[in-house]
Parts: sequence; C-alpha cells; structure tokens
Amino acid sequence: MKKLPLLFIVLLLVVTVVLRLYRIDAPLADWHSFRQADTAAVARSYAQRGIDLLHPRYHDLSNIQSGKDNPEGWRMVEFPLYQGIGAMLFRSFPAVSLEMWLRLITVSAAAGTMLLLMALVSAVSSPLVGLLTGLVYAVLPYSIYYGRTILPETFAVFWAMLSLYLMSRGNKGVTGGWGVIIASALAGATALLVKPTAGFLLLPIPYLLFRRFGFSLYSFICLFVYLLICLLPLGWWRTWIAQYPEGIAAFDWLLNSGNIRLKGAWFEWLFAKRLGELILGYWGLIPFGLGLVVPAKKEGWLFYLLGLGGLVYLVVFAAGNVQHDYYQIILLPMVSIYLAKGMNELITNKNFSLIPRYALLCASTLFMLAFSWYTVRTYYWINRPEIVATGQAADALLPRDAKVIAPYNGDTTFLYQTKRSGWPLGFDIDKKIAQGATHYVTVSPTDNDFETKELAQKYTVLVRNDTYAIIDLTKPKAP
Repeated sequence: MKKLPLLFIVLLLVVTVVLRLYRIDAPLADWHSFRQADTAAVARSYAQRGIDLLHPRYHDLSNIQSGKDNPEGWRMVEFPLYQGIGAMLFRSFPAVSLEMWLRLITVSAAAGTMLLLMALVSAVSSPLVGLLTGLVYAVLPYSIYYGRTILPETFAVFWAMLSLYLMSRGNKGVTGGWGVIIASALAGATALLVKPTAGFLLLPIPYLLFRRFGFSLYSFICLFVYLLICLLPLGWWRTWIAQYPEGIAAFDWLLNSGNIRLKGAWFEWLFAKRLGELILGYWGLIPFGLGLVVPAKKEGWLFYLLGLGGLVYLVVFAAGNVQHDYYQIILLPMVSIYLAKGMNELITNKNFSLIPRYALLCASTLFMLAFSWYTVRTYYWINRPEIVATGQAADALLPRDAKVIAPYNGDTTFLYQTKRSGWPLGFDIDKKIAQGATHYVTVSPTDNDFETKELAQKYTVLVRNDTYAIIDLTKPKAP
C-alpha cells in the first residue's frame, strides 16, 4: 500500500462505502430475502434473549430446513459471529435498527476486502494492478449489492483475504515470523467458522509458505500449524452443533443435486448467466479473458491458485452455485484481480496502438457496468410490499410470545416481518396448533384462499381486509 497514493486509497474507500449505502434502510424483503431473514433472525434472537453464540435461534420452527420439527428454533449452521456482532451493536446503539447494523457490518467487510485486495495485489504485482483491482471490486454492481446484504459471505471473504494478505507478507527465505503466521491462521479460522466455503480462497496458502521459506521441513511445520489452527475451531463447531440435528439445515443437495455437476446446464448457469451476464455484464469478459492469459510475473502462481480455488468451489458445490447466485460472492476477489490484470494490459501494452486499446477498455468497462446493473438493479426491488405492511400490523397487534403461521411458500421472509417465531408454511393447521401456534397471518385474505376461508369460519378473525387477515387460533367460534 505504500506505493499507492493515499488520495487514491481514500477515494476508493469512500466510493466503496457510498455505493453500498444505496437503499441500506430498505425493508428486508429484497432479493434473496429468505436467506437474509434467516441470518437476521439469529441476530434478533440475540438482541432479545442475550448473546449466546453457542445457541443461535431463529424464527422458523418448522421441519423445512432440516426435515425435523424444530420447536426451539435452533439455527445450527455457520458460527454466528456476524450476527453476534450485529446484536451487540444494536444493544449498544438501539437508535439504529438491527438490520441497518448488520448491513453496515457487511459494508465494512466489503471496504476492508477492497483495501486488502489493493494491498495484496500492489505488493505482489504492481501498484496500478492493485489500484484497478480495488476499483473493480468497489464498482461492480454485483459486488455493490452483495456488499450490503445481511449475509455472512462478504464478512467471511474479508477474513479469508486477511489471512492471504498476512501470509504474503515477509521476504523470501526469512525463517521467522511466527506471529504473522499465527495471525494469518486465526484469520483463516475465523473465515471458516463464519462460512466454511471461504476456505476455497485459502488454496494459495501452502504456495505462499513454500515461496517464502522454500520447500523445507520448516515450511511443512508452518503449514501444519496453520492448518491446525484453522481446522480445529471448525471441527469443534461441527461437533458441537451435532447435538442439535433439528437445527442443522440439509446441505447434501448443495453438492450435486440432480447430478448437475459439469453438465451443460451447469456450464450455462455458472459461466454464461452468472459470470458472463450477472457479474461481468457480457463485455467484462474481454478484459477478464485477457487477464487470464497475461503471463504471471512477480505474483508467480498466487493468482492462478486463487482462480483454481474458485473453480474447484464451483465444481464441489455445483448445485448450490446453480441454485443461488449469492454463492458466487466467494469468487469476487478472483474476478476483480483478473479483470484488473486485463485492464492493465489494455492500458500498458504498447504492442497495440493507443486509441483502439483505450477505446476497447472504455467500451468494455462501461458496457460491463451498464449491463450488469440492468440485472442487479432489480435485486433492490420490494416485489411484495404487502408482507412488510402485514408484518408491521401483526407486530402491533399480537402478544410478544405469540407463535404464528405465516404461509409464504416456505419462505421465512414474511415470518420475519411479524417478528414472531412460527411456521412459514400452512397446511396441517391442527398439528401446528398442537405445537403451540396461536395466530394465522396471511396476505391471501379472501375466500378464494381455501385455508383462509376455512380458518375464518372456525376461529376468531382479529383483522381482515383487502391486504391481509390475522386470525386468533386460540379462540374457536361457537359451533
């Protein structure tokens, strides 16, 4: 970072943060709100019950996630450090909403990742490539949107990049530096706890160790210590949550559901629709492809291994990456670096005339941002505002200990808006009442919805209008 002008660093930091403040106060009902709602619900539970990182809970009491009824609402997936920090900030400064705090943590992690990318790439490649890498990460529309969502991925990427950056420090042949190695390992351990898939970003770690210390016994000792520190906390956490199987979401399907790995649909979804269209806006493929073939110089195999880690990640979690576009957050550091390398080639390569290469650089960059934004802008939209209004009405009307049935096709976003625990799916109403359900809240209030019509005939209707209905399941009507 010393070779980069401080003014450029500050400007990029400001740009990174300001772009991610767009609609930061919007209701939690935008793109991928179901996953964001589950994450935020854990933080809300901490804010209400007290912060106990070993016992995360959320609103969903159903068996949808794990296949087992979950009456305590356990949420045993990633280690909830992200949610714990958000809850702590909210309890300390309640004037700012919990959702806002969680988004600001993500924004801070994105800004930190941008700085780390600039520092890492500047040190191992060149200041210009480092600056371009930071700029790309800052302004890519996909990076902007997911750099302000309530998800742990961006937070985990920051810790993984911190681990890489720390391990890259030091001169070749130096045999000391245990403090840096341990700090790098602790950052890697945090990344794995927050989101285990961030581990694919750590694939270059052995290479960085061998490049620094040589292919020696000392290097293997350092690598062993690094892996031990990284993996022990994750192993402990996975052992701990095994006590709560009803809170462990099914994950086997993420690997190869439908046997999609390396099939035509896998290639189309990941390399055409996600990488080509969503992230790179078609035209970004020009500098990205150029960056892939530019010969490595000072960086050696570092960027290749980072890219390989991203490719292995796509192969291993084939179905998860096809199903959810937020899974590609892990790829942003690699994409930013190779885009920057390609842009740098267009700027500095004098084998081609100046005007055509600068014209190509400007056109590909502007079209990339425009076409990517054309898709990403829809991610901010609140397509079902009625669930927000209904949730606010239910929160004002229902007791704090109410357990609600908020049918929304299994999506927990509507349930989250009620600020109550319960079930995000209807059906088997009598069973849910036996499990403690007290109220039925729906955005399908008319008699055209069979379930609403039947319940309105059997139980006391608290509110029913053109937008929503709230029915008290504890007060049956007289026969």
